[in-house]
Amino acid sequence: MARRRRIYEGKAKVLFEGPEPGTLVQYFKDDATAFNNKKQGTITGKGVINNRISEFLMTRISEIGIPTHFIRRLNMREQLVREVEIIPVEVVIRNVAAGSITKRFGMEEGTALPRSIVEYYYKSDDLNDPMISEEHITAFGWASPQEMDEIMHMSLRVNDFLCGVFLAVGIRLIDFKLEFGRWWNNEDLRLVLADEISPDNCRLWDVETNEIMDKDRFRRDMGGVEEAYQEVARRLGILLDSNSPGDMTGPSSLQ
Repeated sequence: MARRRRIYEGKAKVLFEGPEPGTLVQYFKDDATAFNNKKQGTITGKGVINNRISEFLMTRISEIGIPTHFIRRLNMREQLVREVEIIPVEVVIRNVAAGSITKRFGMEEGTALPRSIVEYYYKSDDLNDPMISEEHITAFGWASPQEMDEIMHMSLRVNDFLCGVFLAVGIRLIDFKLEFGRWWNNEDLRLVLADEISPDNCRLWDVETNEIMDKDRFRRDMGGVEEAYQEVARRLGILLDSNSPGDMTGPSSLQ
Protein backbone atom coordinates (compact mmCIF):
# COMPACT_ATOMS: atom_id res chain seq x y z
CA MET A 1 0.00 0.00 0.00
CA ALA A 2 1.25 3.49 -0.80
CA ARG A 3 2.68 5.46 2.08
CA ARG A 4 -0.04 7.55 3.72
CA ARG A 5 0.11 10.66 5.84
CA ARG A 6 -0.45 10.28 9.57
CA ILE A 7 -3.26 12.64 10.59
CA TYR A 8 -3.53 11.98 14.33
CA GLU A 9 -2.33 9.51 16.94
CA GLY A 10 -4.26 8.94 20.14
CA LYS A 11 -3.89 6.56 23.05
CA ALA A 12 -5.45 3.56 21.32
CA LYS A 13 -5.70 4.43 17.62
CA VAL A 14 -3.89 6.11 14.75
CA LEU A 15 -5.66 7.98 11.95
CA PHE A 16 -4.16 8.05 8.48
CA GLU A 17 -5.15 9.83 5.30
CA GLY A 18 -7.74 7.72 3.51
CA PRO A 19 -7.65 6.39 -0.06
CA GLU A 20 -10.44 8.76 -1.13
CA PRO A 21 -11.22 12.38 -0.26
CA GLY A 22 -13.26 12.64 2.92
CA THR A 23 -12.07 9.30 4.30
CA LEU A 24 -9.55 8.19 6.94
CA VAL A 25 -7.96 4.87 7.84
CA GLN A 26 -8.38 4.13 11.55
CA TYR A 27 -5.72 1.79 12.93
CA PHE A 28 -6.28 0.03 16.28
CA LYS A 29 -3.22 -0.31 18.54
CA ASP A 30 -2.52 -2.76 21.35
CA ASP A 31 -1.44 0.13 23.59
CA ALA A 32 -3.46 0.53 26.77
CA THR A 33 -3.63 3.59 29.01
CA ALA A 34 -5.54 4.54 32.14
CA PHE A 35 -5.91 7.48 34.50
CA ASN A 36 -5.34 10.02 31.71
CA ASN A 37 -2.22 8.29 30.42
CA LYS A 38 -0.59 8.00 33.85
CA LYS A 39 -0.67 4.21 33.54
CA GLN A 40 0.54 2.67 30.29
CA GLY A 41 0.87 -0.87 29.02
CA THR A 42 0.07 -3.30 26.23
CA ILE A 43 -2.84 -5.69 25.87
CA THR A 44 -1.79 -8.28 23.30
CA GLY A 45 -4.26 -8.52 20.42
CA LYS A 46 -6.49 -5.76 21.78
CA GLY A 47 -6.39 -3.78 18.54
CA VAL A 48 -7.54 -6.77 16.51
CA ILE A 49 -10.44 -7.56 18.84
CA ASN A 50 -11.54 -3.93 19.27
CA ASN A 51 -11.54 -3.46 15.49
CA ARG A 52 -13.90 -6.41 15.08
CA ILE A 53 -16.14 -5.52 18.03
CA SER A 54 -16.43 -1.89 16.95
CA GLU A 55 -17.17 -2.94 13.37
CA PHE A 56 -19.93 -5.26 14.59
CA LEU A 57 -21.55 -2.73 16.94
CA MET A 58 -21.23 0.29 14.61
CA THR A 59 -22.85 -1.76 11.83
CA ARG A 60 -25.71 -2.83 14.08
CA ILE A 61 -26.21 0.73 15.31
CA SER A 62 -26.41 2.06 11.75
CA GLU A 63 -29.12 -0.52 11.07
CA ILE A 64 -31.39 1.17 13.63
CA GLY A 65 -30.98 4.53 11.92
CA ILE A 66 -28.10 6.09 13.87
CA PRO A 67 -25.53 7.46 11.39
CA THR A 68 -21.90 6.58 12.11
CA HIS A 69 -18.49 7.37 10.65
CA PHE A 70 -17.81 3.68 9.97
CA ILE A 71 -17.63 2.60 6.32
CA ARG A 72 -16.00 -0.85 6.31
CA ARG A 73 -13.24 -2.91 7.89
CA LEU A 74 -10.11 -3.08 5.76
CA ASN A 75 -8.17 -5.79 7.60
CA MET A 76 -7.58 -7.10 11.10
CA ARG A 77 -6.38 -3.78 12.51
CA GLU A 78 -7.73 -1.09 10.19
CA GLN A 79 -11.10 0.25 9.15
CA LEU A 80 -12.16 2.90 6.68
CA VAL A 81 -14.12 5.75 8.25
CA ARG A 82 -15.58 9.06 7.16
CA GLU A 83 -13.54 12.13 7.99
CA VAL A 84 -15.52 14.17 10.51
CA GLU A 85 -15.02 17.22 12.68
CA ILE A 86 -14.96 15.76 16.18
CA ILE A 87 -17.03 17.64 18.75
CA PRO A 88 -14.67 18.02 21.78
CA VAL A 89 -17.16 16.48 24.19
CA GLU A 90 -17.18 12.96 25.60
CA VAL A 91 -20.68 11.68 26.29
CA VAL A 92 -20.85 9.15 29.13
CA ILE A 93 -24.02 7.12 29.65
CA ARG A 94 -24.32 5.40 33.03
CA ASN A 95 -26.76 2.60 33.86
CA VAL A 96 -25.08 1.24 37.00
CA ALA A 97 -22.83 3.06 39.47
CA ALA A 98 -19.14 2.40 38.76
CA GLY A 99 -15.97 4.41 38.39
CA SER A 100 -15.91 8.12 39.14
CA ILE A 101 -19.62 8.46 40.00
CA THR A 102 -19.18 6.18 43.02
CA LYS A 103 -16.49 8.49 44.42
CA ARG A 104 -18.41 11.69 43.68
CA PHE A 105 -21.57 10.57 45.43
CA GLY A 106 -20.29 7.96 47.88
CA MET A 107 -22.19 5.18 46.14
CA GLU A 108 -21.43 1.49 46.30
CA GLU A 109 -20.16 0.10 43.02
CA GLY A 110 -22.83 -1.97 41.31
CA THR A 111 -25.76 0.11 42.56
CA ALA A 112 -28.44 0.30 39.87
CA LEU A 113 -29.18 3.92 38.97
CA PRO A 114 -32.84 5.06 39.03
CA ARG A 115 -32.53 5.80 35.32
CA SER A 116 -29.78 6.13 32.75
CA ILE A 117 -27.68 9.22 33.46
CA VAL A 118 -25.90 11.18 30.72
CA GLU A 119 -22.77 13.15 31.62
CA TYR A 120 -20.48 15.36 29.53
CA TYR A 121 -16.71 15.74 29.72
CA TYR A 122 -14.47 18.17 27.85
CA LYS A 123 -11.96 16.30 25.68
CA SER A 124 -8.63 17.58 26.98
CA ASP A 125 -5.84 15.36 28.26
CA ASP A 126 -4.01 18.41 29.60
CA LEU A 127 -7.02 19.28 31.78
CA ASN A 128 -7.81 15.63 32.69
CA ASP A 129 -11.10 15.67 30.76
CA PRO A 130 -13.09 17.81 33.23
CA MET A 131 -16.80 17.19 33.72
CA ILE A 132 -18.89 19.92 32.08
CA SER A 133 -22.53 20.90 31.67
CA GLU A 134 -24.59 21.52 28.57
CA GLU A 135 -24.37 25.21 29.48
CA HIS A 136 -20.57 25.08 29.11
CA ILE A 137 -20.85 23.28 25.79
CA THR A 138 -23.24 25.77 24.21
CA ALA A 139 -21.66 28.86 25.81
CA PHE A 140 -18.18 28.00 24.50
CA GLY A 141 -19.52 27.05 21.09
CA TRP A 142 -18.44 23.40 21.15
CA ALA A 143 -21.95 22.42 20.01
CA SER A 144 -25.24 24.22 19.45
CA PRO A 145 -28.38 23.63 21.55
CA GLN A 146 -29.92 21.84 18.57
CA GLU A 147 -26.88 19.60 18.24
CA MET A 148 -27.00 18.80 21.95
CA ASP A 149 -30.64 17.78 21.66
CA GLU A 150 -29.68 15.44 18.83
CA ILE A 151 -26.68 14.09 20.72
CA MET A 152 -28.83 13.34 23.77
CA HIS A 153 -31.47 11.61 21.64
CA MET A 154 -28.91 9.49 19.76
CA SER A 155 -27.00 8.62 22.94
CA LEU A 156 -30.09 7.30 24.72
CA ARG A 157 -31.13 5.31 21.63
CA VAL A 158 -27.67 3.77 21.38
CA ASN A 159 -27.77 2.96 25.10
CA ASP A 160 -31.15 1.22 24.85
CA PHE A 161 -30.00 -0.76 21.82
CA LEU A 162 -26.61 -1.79 23.22
CA CYS A 163 -28.11 -2.79 26.57
CA GLY A 164 -30.28 -5.26 24.66
CA VAL A 165 -27.44 -6.52 22.46
CA PHE A 166 -25.17 -7.22 25.44
CA LEU A 167 -27.91 -8.58 27.71
CA ALA A 168 -28.76 -11.15 25.03
CA VAL A 169 -25.26 -12.61 25.42
CA GLY A 170 -25.16 -12.47 29.21
CA ILE A 171 -23.36 -9.14 29.61
CA ARG A 172 -24.56 -6.07 31.49
CA LEU A 173 -23.66 -2.67 30.02
CA ILE A 174 -22.63 -0.69 33.11
CA ASP A 175 -21.59 2.54 31.38
CA PHE A 176 -19.83 3.65 28.21
CA LYS A 177 -18.42 6.66 26.36
CA LEU A 178 -19.50 8.02 23.00
CA GLU A 179 -18.03 10.67 20.72
CA PHE A 180 -19.79 12.51 17.91
CA GLY A 181 -18.60 14.39 14.85
CA ARG A 182 -19.92 16.64 12.11
CA TRP A 183 -19.91 15.09 8.65
CA TRP A 184 -20.42 17.15 5.52
CA ASN A 185 -22.04 15.09 2.75
CA ASN A 186 -21.87 17.57 -0.12
CA GLU A 187 -23.87 20.49 1.32
CA ASP A 188 -25.64 18.37 3.92
CA LEU A 189 -24.27 18.57 7.49
CA ARG A 190 -25.02 15.60 9.75
CA LEU A 191 -24.06 14.56 13.25
CA VAL A 192 -22.62 11.05 13.28
CA LEU A 193 -21.38 8.64 15.92
CA ALA A 194 -17.57 8.47 15.73
CA ASP A 195 -14.55 6.91 17.49
CA GLU A 196 -15.17 3.28 18.55
CA ILE A 197 -17.33 1.09 20.77
CA SER A 198 -15.34 -1.65 22.50
CA PRO A 199 -14.26 -2.93 25.92
CA ASP A 200 -11.84 0.02 25.93
CA ASN A 201 -14.67 2.53 26.40
CA CYS A 202 -17.44 0.35 27.83
CA ARG A 203 -17.78 -1.17 31.29
CA LEU A 204 -19.08 -4.69 30.78
CA TRP A 205 -19.96 -7.16 33.56
CA ASP A 206 -21.10 -10.75 33.37
CA VAL A 207 -24.81 -10.87 34.23
CA GLU A 208 -24.52 -13.89 36.52
CA THR A 209 -21.20 -13.33 38.29
CA ASN A 210 -20.54 -9.55 37.88
CA GLU A 211 -17.11 -10.52 36.55
CA ILE A 212 -15.45 -7.52 34.90
CA MET A 213 -14.95 -7.96 31.14
CA ASP A 214 -13.41 -4.62 30.12
CA LYS A 215 -10.39 -2.32 30.54
CA ASP A 216 -11.02 -2.02 34.28
CA ARG A 217 -9.08 -5.30 34.52
CA PHE A 218 -6.06 -3.38 33.24
CA ARG A 219 -6.75 -0.31 35.41
CA ARG A 220 -6.97 -2.43 38.55
CA ASP A 221 -4.16 -4.91 37.75
CA MET A 222 -6.65 -7.78 37.87
CA GLY A 223 -5.01 -9.85 35.13
CA GLY A 224 -6.86 -11.80 32.46
CA VAL A 225 -7.33 -8.70 30.33
CA GLU A 226 -6.77 -10.37 26.96
CA GLU A 227 -9.07 -13.25 27.93
CA ALA A 228 -11.84 -10.84 28.96
CA TYR A 229 -11.73 -9.00 25.62
CA GLN A 230 -11.74 -12.32 23.78
CA GLU A 231 -14.75 -13.51 25.78
CA VAL A 232 -16.75 -10.40 24.84
CA ALA A 233 -15.95 -11.05 21.17
CA ARG A 234 -16.83 -14.73 21.52
CA ARG A 235 -20.20 -14.01 23.09
CA LEU A 236 -21.02 -11.50 20.37
CA GLY A 237 -20.31 -14.20 17.79
CA ILE A 238 -17.27 -12.45 16.35
CA LEU A 239 -14.86 -15.14 15.22
CA LEU A 240 -11.34 -14.38 14.03
CA ASP A 241 -11.37 -17.21 11.49
CA SER A 242 -8.69 -18.34 9.10
CA ASN A 243 -10.45 -16.71 6.14
CA SER A 244 -9.99 -13.23 7.58
CA PRO A 245 -7.02 -11.08 6.59
CA GLY A 246 -4.00 -11.85 8.74
CA ASP A 247 -2.93 -9.82 11.75
CA MET A 248 -0.21 -7.24 11.24
CA THR A 249 2.65 -6.02 13.37
CA GLY A 250 2.22 -2.43 12.20
CA PRO A 251 -0.05 -0.16 10.17
CA SER A 252 -0.24 -1.28 6.57
CA SER A 253 -0.47 2.40 5.71
CA LEU A 254 3.22 2.69 6.55
CA GLN A 255 4.43 -0.45 4.82
